[in-house]
Amino acid sequence: MPSTALRICPLCEATCGLTLTVEGSRVTGARGDRDDVFSRGFICPKGASFAEADADPDRLKGPLVRKDGVLREATWDEAFDAVAAGLRPLIERYGAQAVGVVLGNPNVHTMAGGLYPPVLLGSLGTRNVFTASTVDQMPKHVSSGLLFGDAFAIPVPDLDRTDHLLLLGANPLDSNGSLCTAPDFPGKLKALRARGGTLTVVDPRRTRTAKLADRHLAIRPGTDALLLAAMTHVLFEEKLTDLGALEEQVEGVEDVREAVRHFTPDAVAAACDVPADTIRALARDLAAAPTAAVYARVGASTVAYGTLTNWLVDVLNVLTGNLDRPGGALFPLSATDREPRPAGPGKGFALGRWHSRVSRHPEAKGELPIAALAEEIDTPGDEAIRAVVAVAANPVLSAPDGDRLDKALASLDFMVSVDPYLNETSCHAHVILPPPPPSQSPHFDFAFNGFAVRNQVRYTRAALPLADGRMPETEILARLVLAGSGMHGADPAAVDTMVIDRTLGKAVTEPHSAVYGRDPKELAALLTGDSGPERRLDLMLRLGPYGDGFGGRGDGAVGLTLDRLLDRPHGIDLGPLQSRLPQVLKTRSGRVELFPAPIADDLPRLTDALRATPDELVLVGRRHLRSNNSWMHNVRTLTGGSNRCTLHVHPEDAARAGLENGGHARVQAAGGSLVVPVEVTDAVRPGVVSLPHGWGHDRPGTRLAVAAENPGANVNQLLDGTLLDPLSGTAVLNGFPVSLTALTDLAPTATR
Repeated sequence: MPSTALRICPLCEATCGLTLTVEGSRVTGARGDRDDVFSRGFICPKGASFAEADADPDRLKGPLVRKDGVLREATWDEAFDAVAAGLRPLIERYGAQAVGVVLGNPNVHTMAGGLYPPVLLGSLGTRNVFTASTVDQMPKHVSSGLLFGDAFAIPVPDLDRTDHLLLLGANPLDSNGSLCTAPDFPGKLKALRARGGTLTVVDPRRTRTAKLADRHLAIRPGTDALLLAAMTHVLFEEKLTDLGALEEQVEGVEDVREAVRHFTPDAVAAACDVPADTIRALARDLAAAPTAAVYARVGASTVAYGTLTNWLVDVLNVLTGNLDRPGGALFPLSATDREPRPAGPGKGFALGRWHSRVSRHPEAKGELPIAALAEEIDTPGDEAIRAVVAVAANPVLSAPDGDRLDKALASLDFMVSVDPYLNETSCHAHVILPPPPPSQSPHFDFAFNGFAVRNQVRYTRAALPLADGRMPETEILARLVLAGSGMHGADPAAVDTMVIDRTLGKAVTEPHSAVYGRDPKELAALLTGDSGPERRLDLMLRLGPYGDGFGGRGDGAVGLTLDRLLDRPHGIDLGPLQSRLPQVLKTRSGRVELFPAPIADDLPRLTDALRATPDELVLVGRRHLRSNNSWMHNVRTLTGGSNRCTLHVHPEDAARAGLENGGHARVQAAGGSLVVPVEVTDAVRPGVVSLPHGWGHDRPGTRLAVAAENPGANVNQLLDGTLLDPLSGTAVLNGFPVSLTALTDLAPTATR
């Protein structure tokens, strides 16, 4: 007889609760968990396909080790012996900087990815760290770090209570939200309008989200910062600023007033292709709304002025008094956040503490631009990267100039990849360590609860027991820590014990901690859980803002522990977001620093944009509801329909270039060219073409049968890696110039 099991969906940032149907040793179906305290039964096509994704026959069932140039099946002991033999000698001979670590987006969707990469980085000691953040969200981290002193202090729109939402470069009806964890984002937007609120969408494409909006502005790509600067100018010029409760907690307001003085609506209108009167109306409506929030995502981050755009988002939230108030933009408080410290000055946030070897790119949040990974490998020098540890990463598709990176990875002395697939990146590894399918792993959202639109906590244990020959991802990463640090062969449980001992040892010395002055060994003995990772989760819950403090907070309002969470399988609701300033601030001043020096130094670039001649044709990406970057193209139920790699071209641009619907075009840019099928549509504005991100599954040496049937084209191959937002190191994937050539000698492609 079939049974059911609960599971939090790991396939996007919405983190919806699922009820899985289990038959024998397989998951055969998935539906929304109606009793989930956060998602209330919502499910999207990705979640509905959980069973097929989980049982994908192309998932690797055991380790692969390269022998005589060929990847062959091996035992786990053989695999980790090979890791230790390949990694440690290189570190001992060339130093820690000879190793590059690449962390992909799926890391933040697993429990193991939330617990072990920081330990791995600490054990390796390398500064050559590259993550998906620099092709996605780093501008928001940098902006938040500069404004609030903490790169993870990211305010999210209070979707359930706001009266006015201004959305830029975001399409949550397809992406389900990003840096804003919100199950049923579409339903929340519809509810906003139903209660009389206003939704404005700024996007060069008429997305599904734009179709829902009260107002859609088809802005010229890459000019969002100019639009927001002009709106800021209007607020000052028309005396519409009202900081409210923030008045005593913000510095630099007059500096911002002076900085945006020449960004008038009339000055930016031509560059943005948005009428000056419309810009004024946007500012006035934002200021007049009872509550409002400005929210921007990938389309406003992966542009030349990504950090400036994200800074201006929160400048507008501050100047209208909507930061840190219900209905505005609020700071979530996750159950595994550190126990709140007393409000006051902090250490602040610094950029450029070190630089990349070749192009001298500054670090941001401890990371270097992933666009620089290839040159750090293939450019000779004493500190060249000779080994790569890749965890859930496929930068050959996700980073600029995949061809160069493809060749660079092939030249490495050693590479280890933690990945369930033999894909475009892992095919270069000397050792591949595959984690088990999601159904065989526990799940807790360490990252996404920190961006959630409602405070809550949920944990699901594995729905199925670990299959024969599988190893838990937590153990894989713990053994990788040991192999890379010269402790190969030690008990992997020692990694968890070390982290617990260090965490408690520090906590008992902090006067504001609930365990101040207590014996860390006695506290460690109180931890529960069936494994080291569960004991670590129990530790974080107990020391967190809702935890029982190991009894140090009395009964408390919540008194969270792992046992209590296990007793509530559908999760625990911790209530709506609350105002948290000034406690959340870690700036040196202890206030919101509205005009930090790096922003001031970068603003002249935006001034230059006022005088720039717009490119005739630029390219932007797009997200599909049934995929997530390069994920899930190997799941047949998620392929076809609108989830196809076609070039969207406006009819006017198609006519000018001689393109026909279903025909093919050669797209040329600074980094190379692609041949792609054409879809003529007025869903994109004139002067803009759109190609989705994450495709290009036609490289040799991979094992992705379904994806290879319709491989698509890798849009990032159009880029050579030199176009970056200077403050964040984020690749400019949107708004870069391209040219089109019609190809008449190729067979037409069917389009809807």
